[in-house]
Amino acid sequence: MSDKAKLRDDCFALPSGVVWTPVDAALSHLRAEMRPVARIETLPAGLAAGRILAAPVIAGRDNPPWTNAAVDGYGFDGVACPAGSLSLPLVSGRAAAGAPFAGTLRPGSALRILTGAALPLGVDTVVLEEDVTLKSGRVEIPAGWKRGANTRPKGEDVKADAPLFDAGRTLRAPDLALLAAAGVAAVQVRRPLRVAVLSTGDELATDGAPPQAHQIPDANRPMLLALLRAWGMAPVDLGQAPDTEAGVAESLDQGARADAILTTGGASAGDEDHISRALRQAGTLALWRIAVKPGRPLALGLWQGVPIFGLPGNPVAAFTCALIFARPALLALAGGGWRPAEGITVPAAFAKTKKAGRREFLRARLREGRAEVFASEGSGRVSGLAWAEGFVELPDDAGSVQPGDPVRYLPFRAFGL
Repeated sequence: MSDKAKLRDDCFALPSGVVWTPVDAALSHLRAEMRPVARIETLPAGLAAGRILAAPVIAGRDNPPWTNAAVDGYGFDGVACPAGSLSLPLVSGRAAAGAPFAGTLRPGSALRILTGAALPLGVDTVVLEEDVTLKSGRVEIPAGWKRGANTRPKGEDVKADAPLFDAGRTLRAPDLALLAAAGVAAVQVRRPLRVAVLSTGDELATDGAPPQAHQIPDANRPMLLALLRAWGMAPVDLGQAPDTEAGVAESLDQGARADAILTTGGASAGDEDHISRALRQAGTLALWRIAVKPGRPLALGLWQGVPIFGLPGNPVAAFTCALIFARPALLALAGGGWRPAEGITVPAAFAKTKKAGRREFLRARLREGRAEVFASEGSGRVSGLAWAEGFVELPDDAGSVQPGDPVRYLPFRAFGL
């Protein structure tokens, strides 16, 4: 039986009468409707880096599993010794990590002990070797030592059965260290979300072929495939679909084998907008006109139960909408929960006057702690994407920005890039 979840047929439907959807409303709607669809599998914990947890994880053992020495030195029973300086006979043998002392240390004696070694019975205190003097088979300990010093209690870091991670966490290399230390051998994780990517448009040159006079290279697909890989997803390259209903439908049928589909172009309501037409005929089209610049049209729907995100065809708008809208939705489908990008407030290094009605995302980068923006806001200026290292986000309302004014900066690394 498949454990793949399905979305509701009307998951993208907006309230009737909505013409222009504010950015925050669009994001809120996606957050409410997206459910994990990526399948679940069990992996050895050491092989789960980059995977999203499908279930909470609890510790299988204490860490450390026994009380141990924090330094190289000499151990003894501090409770049995009087305060002040001590002169204790040194017993033969030692305690080392991986080679415990066999037996019980009698009160009033000392034992050589190394960092990480389990404290044997009869030892509750360790003094640093640099603080003692060895003389005629005895350990001379100056006054000022403290009972329990230089020891690490059992379970000081993590207790057995303590919660470690919640479902939805993407496991990192340090997390694998904690899983190993806490005795977790295997974890339930989501398989990488399989996202199919399709370009549409007869104006696109065939892959590998030089563009003809009326054609342009496909800039969107390699960009989107790279974004998906950066987000830990498994991209499926559907190539290019011709501007025909049959060609688009055939490509979408192939994409339905994946968990989600990203398309570029054909997302509006023109004669050649076949993505929108295909979704409309399937009865699941939700054409969102989002009050955002660059961007605006998003064609959303389901094809054979698989969610489709129809991005604008312009590369700048496709990139922006992929980061702002598709990324959090895809992460939710992948089981990673809703992860909004976190921005910072920095002074502007530019001046701009903005009209009311649309959220704007300006291609930007930080230099000397100030946000500078690309020289042109033209959505056809693909070079601005390579120039930029983030966005300056301007709110929906009208306003003006002068050099030195605080603005919200969203570095691309906040989007997992």
